[in-house]
Amino acid sequence: MIGVSKLLCGTVRPGDALRYGRDSRSLPSHLLQFAQDKRPIVVWNSTRRCNLRCVHCYADAGNTPDPDELTTDDAKAFIDSLAEFRAPVLLFSGGEPLMRDDLFELGAYARGRGIRTVISTNGTLIDERAAERIRTADFGYVGISLDGVGAVNDEFRGSEGAYDRALAGVRNCVAVRQKVGLRFTITRHNADQVSAMFGLIEREAIDRLCFYHLVYSGRGSTMTQDDLPPPATRALVADIFARTRDLHARGFDKDILTVDNHCDGVLLYLTLHEEDTDRAKEVLQLLRWNGGNSSGIGIANVDWRGDVHADQFWQDYSFGNVRERPFGEIWTDTTDEVMAGLKDRAHLLKGRCGRCRWQDICNGNFRARAKAVYDDIWAEDPACYLTDDEIGLTGPRPEPAEPQPAAAKGTRRRRG
Repeated sequence: MIGVSKLLCGTVRPGDALRYGRDSRSLPSHLLQFAQDKRPIVVWNSTRRCNLRCVHCYADAGNTPDPDELTTDDAKAFIDSLAEFRAPVLLFSGGEPLMRDDLFELGAYARGRGIRTVISTNGTLIDERAAERIRTADFGYVGISLDGVGAVNDEFRGSEGAYDRALAGVRNCVAVRQKVGLRFTITRHNADQVSAMFGLIEREAIDRLCFYHLVYSGRGSTMTQDDLPPPATRALVADIFARTRDLHARGFDKDILTVDNHCDGVLLYLTLHEEDTDRAKEVLQLLRWNGGNSSGIGIANVDWRGDVHADQFWQDYSFGNVRERPFGEIWTDTTDEVMAGLKDRAHLLKGRCGRCRWQDICNGNFRARAKAVYDDIWAEDPACYLTDDEIGLTGPRPEPAEPQPAAAKGTRRRRG
């Protein structure tokens, strides 16, 4: 996750995070990505059931719940284990989390255990009453998925009218002063909608806009041909930077982020390096604290059955089940060689990622994309749009990166 508005517009500086000791349980939510301890933000697919059928759904959700979903009691025991491990955030995802009857009960329970709570939803079920219940249960943020305006979004969602219902959900959240944002997944079919999304958050008083790069997983596993080619991705990210600066210059306090491609952090730094070297140095420090891809480190996924995964896009590999072992025990068990590799991966990365000089702020980018394209979790990320010169294979370097510490050797192992 790259906080574009924070970094590009100078609204966050290294001292802001240092003031809290960079401790994940002390940092305000907008600084959490700069935590030193990297306790994982946990994405819980609380149900596989969903009222829509999105073409790029990583969970391959449908309208029928899995009979083995965690019960309310199971979920509370799971939340207890997160609290004991000091996980800072629990993100309720799906399927569609609002289709769980106990969502608000579990959200309030997690808050009572000191965990920040977030909802990731398609927004179509947030009527006025649901918005008020979300606010009362003290959810810190609601992220609503929109992949364009009107029929463009409906095509992605597989449901006519989904856009209008989701926009009503956004407005219901705004009306009760519930912090809300939009989640937009970039593909070649909706890249022309970026301008409309910026206009939407400006008109509708929406707090945040997150641009997600496509990860080939679930129903999106066959969408490699639907992804933007790297040069077009780069151009679009540069456009997002420009639009973010324009919003800030006009006095709009909006949180703009890009997610799931840490090339964006490098591009942001290189952009600033040409303009303001002092600010660029601050941004470089913040990006190093961010640490790049955090699968198996600062981001975790638990599915509806309780299986623990490195991230939400990698659900065919489980490290264990929270019904059988506490989450913290599973997450710190480096006898699993994949988990050990993710936590210390520099020596395992191959191709351009293995030779890249930006490993300390990218960390090899997304392993799930490498696996999908090359069937090798340590291969280079095919979505990297940086040039050979920029990553240090040829040509001059803008600024030397600090050397990486030596890493222990490891091997790859699959589990069923």
